[in-house]
Amino acid sequence: MGYYDQDPRNPQRPKGNKSKGFLMGLTGVLLGALLVIFATDFGLFSDMELNPNKNAAGDTEQNVTNETVNVDVNTAITEAVEKAQGSVVEVENIQKSSMFSQDGQAGVGSGVIYKKEGGKAFIVTNHHVVANAAQLEVALVDGTKLEAKLLGSDQIMDLAVLQVDGSKIDEVAEFGSSSNLKPGEPAIAIGNPLGNFPGTVTQGIVSAADRTIGVDPNKDGQPDWQAEVIQTDAAINPGNSGGALINIKGQVIGINSMKIAEQAVEGIGFAIPSDIARPIIEDLEKQGKVMRPYMGVEIVPLSQVSNYHRQQTLKIPNDVTQGVVIMGVESTSPAASAGLKEFDVIVELDGKKVNSPAELRKHLYTNKEIGDELEITYYHEGEKKTATMKLGESKGSGE
Repeated sequence: MGYYDQDPRNPQRPKGNKSKGFLMGLTGVLLGALLVIFATDFGLFSDMELNPNKNAAGDTEQNVTNETVNVDVNTAITEAVEKAQGSVVEVENIQKSSMFSQDGQAGVGSGVIYKKEGGKAFIVTNHHVVANAAQLEVALVDGTKLEAKLLGSDQIMDLAVLQVDGSKIDEVAEFGSSSNLKPGEPAIAIGNPLGNFPGTVTQGIVSAADRTIGVDPNKDGQPDWQAEVIQTDAAINPGNSGGALINIKGQVIGINSMKIAEQAVEGIGFAIPSDIARPIIEDLEKQGKVMRPYMGVEIVPLSQVSNYHRQQTLKIPNDVTQGVVIMGVESTSPAASAGLKEFDVIVELDGKKVNSPAELRKHLYTNKEIGDELEITYYHEGEKKTATMKLGESKGSGE
């Protein structure tokens, strides 16, 4: 074996004639010397290569000047970062009982300056970055801290808009379109990971341009919304939330929002596409909330109801296994006007099956506008019925 199992303290010496070994060694030395002479005489090594400190006259030089080599480097990424980096800020969520963010009572995320108008600057970030804040502060790229006012926040889309004094704001992000993104194109994340590394840049690609994932902001184990997101392998860590995902032109194509944080998972992060975020940002800035159509019901998935209550309380047929159960109806709401009651089970909207609250919201918020009519198929005490309601304007987080 020789390399791994030989004991260096007791080497195995080869047996043989000592004089024979000496002659072979001497022969090797002589051959080596001849090869060096041969190589030198025939120009295989120049004198400068054998002794780089010798000049052409044969004198030894003490100071050697290294030759400068110009390398053609693609600067597109650095130029994109330079264009967008100044518009990405740190957002600090200050809780009533906290003095320092390190004690766990305050959170730190990121935000993007998207507009400057009338002496004010406007910043988009994530809802979960600013949730339950007693006070909000924004730190610019040069370290300047500004008090921020929360104009509006939306839990479903996980977006929020802040307003700050614009007198010290010089850079505003340029938003690009997310509708024509293709898997494989460059994606660059800029943010403040861990709350300690402002302006951090990570590079990756667009892994998927139109991914749909379930989100559960109220942590009840059931997805409340099917979010349309950009998937990227650019590193997105805690503190990056609310920061910018930019393209090779330095344009914001997404607002970094979340990642899959499991031990066996690497490089799966998500951003809210710019084209989806834009109208939400506008509503939050101007009205403080997102203007959505509204039914006026509280719902839970039918899958959470036991077989006993399906038969005794809801009284639905055994073959009805998917839908949403109405647990409450607001008085004077569109649902109340349409005759919907507590414990009714909605199975279709506009002729399309509804299997979960997330699907109901998706249909309501994506396909409908305030004032539109909505056809509902539902079961009331075991009887299948249909009703038509005129959708109202959302007043809060209910459907």
